[in-house]
Order: sequence, then structure tokens, then C-alpha cells
Amino acid sequence: MFMPRAYDRAITIFSPEGRLYQVEYAMELVKRGAPIVGIACPGGAVLAANEVIESRLQDPRYSWKIFQLDEHVGAAIAGLSSDARILISQARIYCQSNRLLYDEPLDIEVLTGRIGDIIQMYTQHAGVRPFGVSIIFGGVDKTGAQVFVVDPSGFYRGYKATAVGRKSDEINALLEKKYRDDMTLDEAIGLAIEVIASTLEEKKPETIKVAVIPVETRTFRRLTNEEVAKYLG
Repeated sequence: MFMPRAYDRAITIFSPEGRLYQVEYAMELVKRGAPIVGIACPGGAVLAANEVIESRLQDPRYSWKIFQLDEHVGAAIAGLSSDARILISQARIYCQSNRLLYDEPLDIEVLTGRIGDIIQMYTQHAGVRPFGVSIIFGGVDKTGAQVFVVDPSGFYRGYKATAVGRKSDEINALLEKKYRDDMTLDEAIGLAIEVIASTLEEKKPETIKVAVIPVETRTFRRLTNEEVAKYLG
């Protein structure tokens, strides 16, 4: 018979309340990560993140929270960067394989679902632990601009605008208030930077990273610090 704490150690066993504690712990870890935001609008998709520089000796070029997966899609991560690195590498393989096999970009939802399948496998096998990361996928495919989020359980969902990580409840409340279906891409960029900056004590352009994928070009592009500074005012 299992003791009460045994459910904490056995990832394959549901508690009497129907919970998988290790998955819940992974979700709690994500909530403590630096905030990330994804916004989809008619003009394209926007990804934004707070990239913390822990030391003045740290090279800011390697404090990654936003990744390019293919020309038309990027991803922002909240949680363990080491776990995310494995999933980002696999996502890039899926994107390139699809181009080689079908000569077309991979749909954002299909990509999210495949990564969700990998994450879900790590919630049902003994001897492993869940991935301690949530990922916002943002990009443009044949259906237009798309934003999806996958969490440590492997579950994914599409959004018009969403935030994950520390103070995500506050950010999502701001997004709920300020998001409009007819936003321009420029307005979406401004909103993403605004809501990320609202959680920061020091609003420095170098700590807010932004990437955009416009509908017109379907090409991933990172904003420079100078461009971010303009939106910060």
C-alpha cells in the first residue's frame, strides 16, 4: 500500500485525488520562470521575453529565451532552459524534415502537437521526470498568424495572446484588457513589450527580447535593442 508521500515519487501513479504530483511540480517550476508572451494578430505573430542577465560578465548573446525554429516560426520558453534545448532541437528537426519531404513549411499546430507528444511520453514512464518547461510557439502558416502553448503535461492550446511564467496572471489580465482582434503588428509589438515591462523594476531594452514573424514576409526577425527602446519610450 502506498504511503501519502509515495505519490510524489511515482510519476506513473495517480494520487487518490487523480493528480500526478511530479507534473504539477513541473508546472510550478514554469510559473517561477522569467515571463514570456505570445501575440497573434492579422499582421503576424509576436514573441517577447524577459531575458535576465545575472552578471555584468555574462555575454547577453547567450541568454536565450526566444529561438528561431524555421523561417516562419519561433518559440519562447519558460522554465528549465536545459530541458527546453532538447525540445527546441527536436522542433527544428521536424521543421526541416517537413520541408525536405513536402517542400513546404510545417503548420504551427502540427509542430506544437508533435512536441506535446514528446512531453506527454515523459509523464507516463517510470525512471524519467516531466520536462520542466512550457513553450509558446508563434509563427505564420497557411492559416495565418498562430500562437500555441504547450505545458509540462503535453497539453497544448491556441491563443490570440497569452503569457507564461512569473506574474503571468497579471500579464494575462493586461492582455485581456488591451488586446484587440484588429491590432496591427506594430501595436502587437508595443503591447508585448508593455506587458513584459510591467513586471520589471528596471525597464532596460537589453532585458526585453522580441521576435516578429510578419504575415507579408513569413520570416522570423529579432528586434534590436534600439527598436525595443523606441517602444519603451
